Amino acid sequence: MLKQIEGSQAMAEAIALCRPEVVCAYPITPQTHIVEGLGALVKSGRLKTCEYINVESEFAALSVAIGASAAGARAYTATASQGLLFMAEAVYNASGLGLPIVMTLGNRAIGAPINIWNDHSDAMSMRDSGWIQLFAETNQEAVDLHIQAFRLAERLSLPVMVCVDGFILTHAVERVDIPDQETVDAFLPPYEPVQVLDPKEPVSLGAMVGPEAFTEVRYLEHHKQMRALEIIPELSAEFKGIFGRESGGLVRSYRTEDAETIVVAMGSVVGTIKDVVDERRAQGDRIGVVSICSFRPFPQEQLREALAGASRVVVLEKALAVGMGGILAGQVQMALGGHGPKVYTLIAGLGGRPILKTSLSAFLDKVVADPHLDVHFLDLKHDVVERELERAAHLRRSGPTAENVLKQLGTVMSSPV
Repeated sequence: MLKQIEGSQAMAEAIALCRPEVVCAYPITPQTHIVEGLGALVKSGRLKTCEYINVESEFAALSVAIGASAAGARAYTATASQGLLFMAEAVYNASGLGLPIVMTLGNRAIGAPINIWNDHSDAMSMRDSGWIQLFAETNQEAVDLHIQAFRLAERLSLPVMVCVDGFILTHAVERVDIPDQETVDAFLPPYEPVQVLDPKEPVSLGAMVGPEAFTEVRYLEHHKQMRALEIIPELSAEFKGIFGRESGGLVRSYRTEDAETIVVAMGSVVGTIKDVVDERRAQGDRIGVVSICSFRPFPQEQLREALAGASRVVVLEKALAVGMGGILAGQVQMALGGHGPKVYTLIAGLGGRPILKTSLSAFLDKVVADPHLDVHFLDLKHDVVERELERAAHLRRSGPTAENVLKQLGTVMSSPV
């Protein structure tokens, strides 16, 4: 059914259609509306046989989900930013125990300084935690990925993180096709856990493992992720056959057939890049874009094939590895194996800064003109940076950087929502 609906509410309805048996809720911007929407569905009776548990922290939210999943329930939770960091220990435990929990991550910047707006630094902080990470380009895909995520998690007995750009998707109101219960049931069968805590057949879950077996346990976790590279496209194809639309998969290409320049990105910014590609194509520029949906596991082979023939690759990423540069760009370079096109790193959208088509197009002109560009920060205010560096060099007590920058810009400090 087509609805004009907020992204978070659309995701809540889709998650409810997956028949979760335990929903663990702790609000943190920008994912709050998702768990609020699920709470309303439980209260109204539309989501039946589901225990909705309000917990006291993000760490508790995932800890309760771990207990519920271990007991054999289909479990779900959501978080963002600092909340993900607070539950970090449990994040690693969930994947290490092989529990098929689904969690929505409303992507948001990590402080300090405090920032509630969107970038991908939270997801990147947990990229090696053992969770599958799927990035949604649109709210329609966010709906579809949640349905696929439960199926994927339960087939592999591995947790899945569905990453959706905070505010850009979670709070956007647009037309979304919400499937009916019968169609979702046809794609997602009832949950049959691989492992379960049962008093009649007692087992140890989360036992201490020493050097004699730890490597093997971790390898098997890695093996599941590698299997996901085959299963994710299968589920995407099956989803298309049942629901009639394409969503998910590993990578998707747009106008790359004869492209000399290919932009690689994840999430909602791909829509902006497609607009730039269309405009530059109209001017005769041979350019395309590759969108990565599955960041973990990382589709090296598929990405290498998608980039074949390009003269240059621009990786636009909404996160920064401080002291190194690009995170996604490093993965792309690894996939290319040091051969093929030059890879340029473009850091953009940090802390929710708008990614403008004019700025992106101007950078693409620079790439063509100067093949020696390295890491570039889109729309960086160089004058502000230079003044703060000069202040720090001349004043022993130069004060906190963030506050100094705000004073330069004439901005009043605001309290986080």
